Amino acid sequence: MPLKVLIADDHALLRQGLRQLLADENPDYEFSEAEGFDSALEVLAASGGDLMLIDLGMPGMAGADSLRALREAHPSTKIAVLTGSDDRSTILECLGAGVHGYILKSSPMEEIQRAIATILAGGVYVAPSLTQLSFPQASKAVSPTTEASRPVADAPGEPPRFTTRQLDVLRLLAEGRSTKDIARTLELGPGTVKIHLAAIFRTLNAHNRTEAVVLASKLNL
Repeated sequence: MPLKVLIADDHALLRQGLRQLLADENPDYEFSEAEGFDSALEVLAASGGDLMLIDLGMPGMAGADSLRALREAHPSTKIAVLTGSDDRSTILECLGAGVHGYILKSSPMEEIQRAIATILAGGVYVAPSLTQLSFPQASKAVSPTTEASRPVADAPGEPPRFTTRQLDVLRLLAEGRSTKDIARTLELGPGTVKIHLAAIFRTLNAHNRTEAVVLASKLNL
C-alpha cells in the first residue's frame, strides 16, 4: 500500500510545491492537502494518514493543544511540524505534545527528506540548525551535513533511531549528569540539551530521565 502523506498548511503555493518536490523523489507516496486544522481532521477521518506535515500558524491551530488532540485522535499517524519558527520554547512544547519531528520551512529538500526517513523509521527529528553548538569558541561546531546531525542505526541493517548528538546526551544522562553538566561537557546551551532530551524521550516513549536510561540500556546503546 502507498504511504499516505498529508500536507496541512494555509499557503497553497507551499503545499503544492512541497507535494511536487516530495512526489518527484517518492513516486509511491499518496498525497492529500488541508488548508486548516479542521479540514486536516476531516482528511484524516476520511482516509487516514501515515505522515502529517503540519504548519503551526494555519487557521484553527491552537499550538501544542491542537497537536495533542491530533495525537490522541490519530495515534498511528506520524506528525511533523513544518514551520518558520525557531523558538526553543515552541520546539519543546511541540515535542512534549507528542510530535515526531520539528522541521523548518527554510530547510533544503534534502533535509526534509532526511527528516521524513528518520520519522518513518521510528526516530524523532529536530532540524540540525536548531541544535547547533551555542558557544562560538567551540571547536566541534555542528552543521546540518555533519555526522552529529545524521541518524544512527541501533545495529547494522536496522532503521536509524538517534542522531550522534542524541547518543552523546543519552550516555551522559546514564551517568547521572544534570542538564547543566551535559551542556558544559558537550559545549551546548542548556536549551539545546533540553531539545535533545525531549527528542530522546519521544523516541523511547519515556516519561522521565530514569525511564529513558532503563529503556536505552535494553537497546545496548
